[in-house]
Amino acid sequence: MSAAKIPAFLSASSFAVVGASTNREKFGNKVLRCYIQHGKSITPINPKERMIEGIAALANLSSLPNPTNTAVSVVTPPIVTVDILEEAARLGIKHIWLQPGCESPEVMAAAARFGLLPTLISGGPCVLVELGFDDHR
Repeated sequence: MSAAKIPAFLSASSFAVVGASTNREKFGNKVLRCYIQHGKSITPINPKERMIEGIAALANLSSLPNPTNTAVSVVTPPIVTVDILEEAARLGIKHIWLQPGCESPEVMAAAARFGLLPTLISGGPCVLVELGFDDHR
């Protein structure tokens, strides 16, 4: 069950949001701001942006300085999410939280193929609800 995996995910020393956006109306920006509001060490991942919410953005997970100690929230369309999971598996990232909308049968098959299912959070829980998010901050 995904809910049982959340405490281990949230105990990571650093976090990344793949699909972070400069648009405050988009879910990727809200997830990023949620981590900021809770004092988490966070890195936005977006290949087209240099800065998001005043934080230097990286183009991909491979650019993270310490990927194996980073917990990753994914906020991308399923077709992109499959590639993200492959990169995460290659880098040894174990804690991945697929935010609602990222999943598909293909994504879950890829997660199984890459050995990510034991720690993967999917199927409904959302970091915004779990941590609590104030959209007005």
